[in-house]
Amino acid sequence: MVRRRVAAGVAIVLLILIVLLVNGCLKSEKQQSLKTYNREVGTIATESDSQVSNPLFVALNGSASKSALDVEQQVDELLKQAQALATRAKGLSVPGEMASAQRALLLALDMRVEGMSKLTELLPSALGGQAKQASTKIAGDMEIFLASDVVYSQRVAPLIQQTLTEGGVTGLTTASTRFLPNLGWLEATTVLARLTGQSPSSSSSSTGVQPGHHGSALKGVSVGTTALEAEPALNHINAGANPTFSVMVENAGEFSETDVKVEVTVTAEGKKITASHVINTTEPGKAATVEIPIPGVPLGVPAKVEAHVLPVPGETNHEDTLDTFLAIFGE
Repeated sequence: MVRRRVAAGVAIVLLILIVLLVNGCLKSEKQQSLKTYNREVGTIATESDSQVSNPLFVALNGSASKSALDVEQQVDELLKQAQALATRAKGLSVPGEMASAQRALLLALDMRVEGMSKLTELLPSALGGQAKQASTKIAGDMEIFLASDVVYSQRVAPLIQQTLTEGGVTGLTTASTRFLPNLGWLEATTVLARLTGQSPSSSSSSTGVQPGHHGSALKGVSVGTTALEAEPALNHINAGANPTFSVMVENAGEFSETDVKVEVTVTAEGKKITASHVINTTEPGKAATVEIPIPGVPLGVPAKVEAHVLPVPGETNHEDTLDTFLAIFGE
């Protein structure tokens, strides 16, 4: 009887060990699948920037000095590359917990394919003597690229990070992507200038703007002593529901500028709150800091913060005027 009891005890212990071992293997396998998915999404996002977006906008910026046929052929090849990336994303092995992130990823990539398709249809007109008419449509289509960036930054990356955390995976980041390089491409006059290689000086002179370089640059955003880091970093801001943002703006042009408007927008839980401040005067090469309070920010949930310096008259280069941040606000 004693031997039987000992044997039964040993069997129970072995059974418990086997169960624990199997559970451990299953958990490890699940975590590995989440890590793999995160890595593969990051690779596709990075390639979308490096293999499609970057060469696309280089080609568009330099189109005036190239053969129109060469530019059209290059953009058509980039469209095929965008389609290949979207197809590759559809073939990913997707853990069940990542289903929502996958749907958002496919939406973002399909939007980029859509924007590229419309662009290839408009380029022959834009490069064939009808640049002024086509540039308005191209600027409108560029909003599709901007929307894809928003979908990725607000849905894909946060959902992947949330699922990783719930699955016990920590310390991993999700690669960011920014297909539209700057907001200047949303303005028809800027698109026209970049496609033709001509500065819109005539329109500037008619409005009394001195010819030359005009513009502002966003140099940093902070809340209290916390300097915000651009996405994909997640900023924890302990400033309550009514934080005040300090935005540093530098006059990056050659002339003094007046009425420089700075906006801060916080988006969380479907709620979008925007506030602004106007700087009376900025001097070339000098920076000014403005304080912009945002009331009623949701606490404890993922939020997107956008800081934007609006264009001044005569500004054609809109790089460094917009920054986006991911944040969670707390008390």
